[in-house]
Amino acid sequence: FKSAVHNEPLRDEIYCQIIKQLTDNHIQLSFDRGWELLWLCTGLYVPSAVLLKEVELFLRGKTHTLSNECLQRIQKTLRAGVRRYPPHHVEVEAIQRKQTHIYHRVSFPDDTDDAFEVESGTRARDLCQAVSERLGIKNSEGFSLFVKIADKVISVPEVDYFFDFVRYLNDWLKKVRPSKDGQSYFYQLFFMRKLWTSAVPGKDPIADSRFHYHQELPKYLRGYHRIRLTDANELAALIFRVRFGENKENFQFITKKLRELVPVDLLRLQSPDDWKRGIVTAFNKQAGMNSENAKLTFLKTIHQWPTFGSAFFEVKQTTEPNLPENLLIAINKNGVNLIDPKTKAILATHQFTRISNWSSGNTYFHMTIGNLVRGSKLLCETSLGYKMDDLLTSYIGLMLSTINRRTSRVFKD
Repeated sequence: FKSAVHNEPLRDEIYCQIIKQLTDNHIQLSFDRGWELLWLCTGLYVPSAVLLKEVELFLRGKTHTLSNECLQRIQKTLRAGVRRYPPHHVEVEAIQRKQTHIYHRVSFPDDTDDAFEVESGTRARDLCQAVSERLGIKNSEGFSLFVKIADKVISVPEVDYFFDFVRYLNDWLKKVRPSKDGQSYFYQLFFMRKLWTSAVPGKDPIADSRFHYHQELPKYLRGYHRIRLTDANELAALIFRVRFGENKENFQFITKKLRELVPVDLLRLQSPDDWKRGIVTAFNKQAGMNSENAKLTFLKTIHQWPTFGSAFFEVKQTTEPNLPENLLIAINKNGVNLIDPKTKAILATHQFTRISNWSSGNTYFHMTIGNLVRGSKLLCETSLGYKMDDLLTSYIGLMLSTINRRTSRVFKD
């Protein structure tokens, strides 16, 4: 498969060999394997225009259970384009079990999941759209698929074929971290918001309830935002309400669950009993509020902060003497924010239009602000450079796409 994916003349040869194997073949195992191979081929690439007609005639003339399926797959591949990698083992195992419909489990931030059909020609954006439609999300822009494999969580590019991307990741990991048995790495698939440009609490109740709240809460509790004590009490009461509703009997557990209610960097500001009193007072003022309204109120409060919807990275910078050595970098719709990790004060915000170059490696992230020759440079030590690189690329790509759409509308008008 690998050679034919990258070498067009070989595709005709493979199709001819498989059709030959399926013609007057009375060996059942060989016959069945031939149809399995043809099913896999039709989801990867098509033969040349000359041979295509013959292959379609062959498939239309057969009564095998896979003949019509292969015909449909070849038409889809014609429309969608050729895959870049050989079949993923999930595809191979499916057809070996005589299953032509592959369902993949997708996990969500609210600890739920669901199964969605993934075809050989399914691109990431197709699956994102299918998930959004089933869940009732109003706009899928900014959402993305993420693959968790080994110790990495990587966003799937929206134009990539899903199985191609997972195959690429698996092959890459096998090279850099060869396993003793040579087996494929286990992976999980997640669907989450990646870009927060259009995320406004209240616009999309389902997105708020199932995604925004559950994605923002962990970052809040890790202490990445700069907040006041009064806000911390009110937000803790909202978090408590989301978990326990109006049940005041659970007040007794507040002191034991403070780490689930209060940012870790604020815990030492008060005794556990003082925190409890402040949270209970705030809770009583919110009387009658249900769990969903509590989520929305929480989001509306933190939406006012310049760090809302950020992806945070704890790094060590080595190039700018006027900045602390240890930095907290927040990438959000406003740009790249440099934050003092102790005070949480924003020291600088570099808008995307000012960032001229960036790169990353296994241990670093590098960025140039302003002119490539005279601009300032920021070099950071981090193992998450690949995530920072991808986020920057995605935000700037979305910004340019939005500008192009607006320009196009102006010319049309």
